[in-house]
This record gives sequence, structure tokens and C-alpha cells, in this order.
Amino acid sequence: MASLPNGAAAAAASSAAGGAPPVDKEVDFANYFCTYAYLYHQKEMLCDRVRMDAYHSAVFRNPHHFRGKVVLDVGTGSGILAIWSAQAGARKVYAVEATNVAEHARELVRANGVADIVEVIQGTMEDIVLPEKVDVIISEWMGYYLLRESMFDSVICARDRWLNPGGVMYPSHARMWLAPIRSGLGDKKMEDFEIAMNDWNLFVEDTDAYYGVNMNALTKAYRAEHEKFYLKSSIWNNLHPNQLIGQPAVIKEIDCLTATVDEIREVRAQVMLPISQERTRLAALAGWFDVHFRGSNQNPAVQEVELSTAPDENGGTHWGQQVFLLTPSLRVNEGDNVKVSFSMVRSKENHRLMDMDFTYELHESSGKKLPAVTTKIYLE
Repeated sequence: MASLPNGAAAAAASSAAGGAPPVDKEVDFANYFCTYAYLYHQKEMLCDRVRMDAYHSAVFRNPHHFRGKVVLDVGTGSGILAIWSAQAGARKVYAVEATNVAEHARELVRANGVADIVEVIQGTMEDIVLPEKVDVIISEWMGYYLLRESMFDSVICARDRWLNPGGVMYPSHARMWLAPIRSGLGDKKMEDFEIAMNDWNLFVEDTDAYYGVNMNALTKAYRAEHEKFYLKSSIWNNLHPNQLIGQPAVIKEIDCLTATVDEIREVRAQVMLPISQERTRLAALAGWFDVHFRGSNQNPAVQEVELSTAPDENGGTHWGQQVFLLTPSLRVNEGDNVKVSFSMVRSKENHRLMDMDFTYELHESSGKKLPAVTTKIYLE
């Protein structure tokens, strides 16, 4: 997750064309992107070895994409991708960063001896003007479940404004995945919800007894608020592969060279997930993503690199996976199939967050179909 509030400007431009509600850029910056100006946040991402190894390998195993070329790093953060691009032989690197971490990036650029190549520019992609077109756009724009944070909007803006014909995107492709899992997270969240409601009920009784005010009129709203928090919000987790109880499915593929904002503003899919374990419980669906560094058809990578955030027995990434609880859960067996209809749209209250709808229907191996269940999940 890079650090650039440029998606706000892209969203504002889109809303002006009637595509989405207007975005207040200053509020958006204060609520979200200012966190990326802190070094502790940058360090968290820099300590993610899967993330770091993938980008490092992609750059240095494909030096032909960088040698003598002009590179644009969108949301440079600490500046490490810009430094690597220079070390791989780039003629010029423009490292764009909207937050004050740009000063730290400049310091690192000087300390690593590439100040004659890397120019750090503080500003948004929509506002800055480069003196030339670029051959490569590199960016670490991915959010939780790929699209949370809406940062890819800014990369699209950069591509459409500044990428030369025949240029390449780093990464070049992305995919979103969905899989059935077993997990005890749902039981724990239900227990926490019930504790919260019991505490509320005691509060209502005490307030009435001691102060003569009946708070029960707010019970429905309090319940709804806590149902959303405990049971209807996605959960960050680093899952173990043995928690998967069936075949994962790709629900969205993105070509970073051709994708549009309209294409990613709303994601819809319908998939059939085969169950591969006997006598188990489908407690949730898990979502993750991968990105690929393939270059382009016109200018392919010599060695393709993949960055995956799938469940891994050796640990995961700072992105982890997103767990979407299914209420109620389902008893399933090997040979069953779960039909899932999925939609993900940007929240009307905050375009960086996502509202998701799942409709799931169990098709038993016997041919029996259970009634479909629809649930709403918030990716916040």
C-alpha cells in the first residue's frame, strides 16, 4: 500500500462527470493518507519480505525494462522503488509522493547516491506536470483485497497522462480470489457480540434503576451497530492453507495497461466453489489477491514475477487475507458445491471503503439445493 492521496482527485474528477459522489480532498487526506507520512507505517511495509522480494526480483530480473529508460514511481513513499529503478539502470526516475514523507524519500535518495537520477516530486498525480513521457510506471498501489483504498485510480491517471506507447506497468496484472474456509473466528465474534449486548442490557437496567431514564429505545440501534462491527465487517487474518476446504476461484482479473476506473468501481461475479473436505463446516469465505510483473505483449518480461497474498504456511504478508463470515454457517461434505454471487461497490460514505453483498447457496452432492442466503459485509 503506497502513499498517495491522488485517488481523491481521480474520484473527484469522476464525480464531476456524474460517476460518483463528490470527494473532499482535504478531508480525504486528513482521514486516510496522512498516516502514510509516518515512518512506522513505511517500516511495516518495508518489513514485508514477500512484498519486498517480489518488487526487487521484478526490477532486477528484468533490467531491459529499466536500463536507459524514464520511470515514474506513483506514490513513492520511502522511495525504495525509485532507488531500485535507478540502480537497475534507469536514465531518469520521477518519484511522486503527496505526503511529507517525500522529505524522507529525498534523504534516502541522496544517501544511496542516486540523486542525479531520482527526482522526488511532492504533489498529486492529477496536479503535477512532468517534463517528459515515461517508459515505465511502477507503483505499490494494492490495498486490502486489492481494491480497498481506491489507489489504483491514481495509477490509471498516471498511465493515461504520462505513459509512452509501448510502455510497461509494474505490476502489469492483478487477480482477486475467493475461497471457502473453516474458521473459529465466527464463533469468537458471535461471543463478543453477545457479551456486548448483555453489557448493554445491564446498562439499560442500571440507568433506569439509578437515574430514572429508560434507554431501551436505543437498543435496536445499538444492536445494529454492533452486528455490523462484530458480524458484518470483514476480518483481517493470516490464514493457514489447511483452513481452505475447497477450490479457490478467481473473481476478477485486471490488466493494468488497459483497466479503467469504471471497471474497478464495481466488481460483480458468480462462482461455484467445490468442497473438497468431508464433514466440515463452511464458516466463511476468504478473499486475497495476487499481482504479476509480466511486462506487456509488445515488451514482455524476461522473467515473470508473482506477488501472492494467498494463505501460506510460512506466514503471510501485511495484507493478509480478508475473512467474510457467513451467518448462518453451513455443514458441508466433499462433493458439495457452494454457488456464490458476489458484488463489491465503493461505500457512499467513503469511496476508499467497500460494501459487499454475498448470496450463497449449497448444492449438495445428492442433488439437493438449500435455500440461498444473502448477507452484507463491510470492508472498512
